[in-house]
Amino acid sequence: MPKGYVVGRASVSNATQWAVYAAEASKVIAQYGGKPLIRGGQSSVGEGEGRARNVVIEFESYEKAKAYLFSGEYNAARKLREGAGVIDLVAVEGV
Repeated sequence: MPKGYVVGRASVSNATQWAVYAAEASKVIAQYGGKPLIRGGQSSVGEGEGRARNVVIEFESYEKAKAYLFSGEYNAARKLREGAGVIDLVAVEGV
């Protein structure tokens, strides 16, 4: 069974508030068995519109990645970052 991933790109406008969200989201990631592979760090845009913060979280399966992303627990964490920036998040099936 292929692994699943949650891939995100974000721009943060309120680092303090975002940190509160990130701490709660990290708890939910662990609860769903996720493993952060990329979280922040340096990046270079080779094409298209990039964002300053990027994240890739690995899960046991695509179903687990979706379960995390659409969970009530993550939804509660997500509410903590409202107004602190913008993010695109997608669940993706691995190869």
